[in-house]
Amino acid sequence: MTDTISIRDVTARDGLQSEAPVLPAQRAALALELAGAGIGEIEAASFVSPRAVPAMAGADEVFAALPARDGVVWWALVPNAKGAALAVAAGARHLTVTVSASEGYSLKNTGIGTEAAVAGVADIAAAAPGARLDVVISCAFGSPFDDVHDATEIARVVERLRASIDADVTLADTTGVATPRRIAEVLGATGAGVGLHLHDTRGTALANALTAIELGVRRFDTAVGGLGGSPFAPGAGGNLATEDLVMVLADAGVLTGIDLDALLRISRSLPELVGHGVPSRVSAAGGLPRFGATGPGRPSA
Repeated sequence: MTDTISIRDVTARDGLQSEAPVLPAQRAALALELAGAGIGEIEAASFVSPRAVPAMAGADEVFAALPARDGVVWWALVPNAKGAALAVAAGARHLTVTVSASEGYSLKNTGIGTEAAVAGVADIAAAAPGARLDVVISCAFGSPFDDVHDATEIARVVERLRASIDADVTLADTTGVATPRRIAEVLGATGAGVGLHLHDTRGTALANALTAIELGVRRFDTAVGGLGGSPFAPGAGGNLATEDLVMVLADAGVLTGIDLDALLRISRSLPELVGHGVPSRVSAAGGLPRFGATGPGRPSA
């Protein structure tokens, strides 16, 4: 594998949304550290109701502390047109929008069903003229409410979205039920021109990412330390750890432009920020020693 893989780090948003609230200034500082490690796409905040997700309060303060920076794209999650307008007013120009293939999860997460959520994406686009949108489809590989049953359902949602707006699409394994077989089946139905947002609830996230890369996917969401998980999804585990994916890709000579040593320093500082350890195995064990052929991105930690 020699292609460049794009990694969007979501630590400051997804990674912290289920934690005890962290001050906006600290979340902004974390986002800036991630940029300093060479991460070019960072989801920094969520413009959701602070009553629904207290840990994401102060999104406008986070964006006010993030200067324009060459080579860095700051993303914001928005739930609806109102959130999109607030994000644009705060300076966000790259917006992630979540819809769900699962009716049950959609109702828990946003209070509306899947059909209404998909239809509402056009309203979000209208509220944010000129913004780049990435629509993230939750529960794309199975649902904790047992209401997503095969890849054709996911393909239909993707087709509806692409027919209605000009946006990127990312498929999310919200509760970590994906396996390499499910990854292959869904990508066979949707095509590989999507991003993946993987959770590691059952220890399959890295295997799923490598399967997806072999099938042509080149965009991934990750979180340093493996933090994260939806407060509205029963049993959801953390994200695929940024440092875990970067280490394996670097050993294979796949370019990401990300400094593994810097990631490890950030990851090892997270327990002080969140008050507990992080699940990332690479954070605990460190990078790899030299062995055999080494690619241009060989980790040094």
